[in-house]
Amino acid sequence: MTLKILTPTQSRTVSDAAAVFLPGSAGAFEVLRDHAPLISTLSEGKVSWRSASGVEESFAVKSGAVMVRDNEITVCAEV
Repeated sequence: MTLKILTPTQSRTVSDAAAVFLPGSAGAFEVLRDHAPLISTLSEGKVSWRSASGVEESFAVKSGAVMVRDNEITVCAEV
């Protein structure tokens, strides 16, 4: 999966995300390959992901939104 992270100060693309964990406003959730399309708001918390090779990374967000479609996850966040 491809994870695109957009913040007011930077952008980053992760091309080999195997799992993405998000702090949704209605509760935390995980996105895996072939997830159904969705749009959600994000609460304050940590966005984290695991690469196909098992490396884990994360960053903190204050708020934002996420869109999932066709194995592409786009996070727009205030950090």
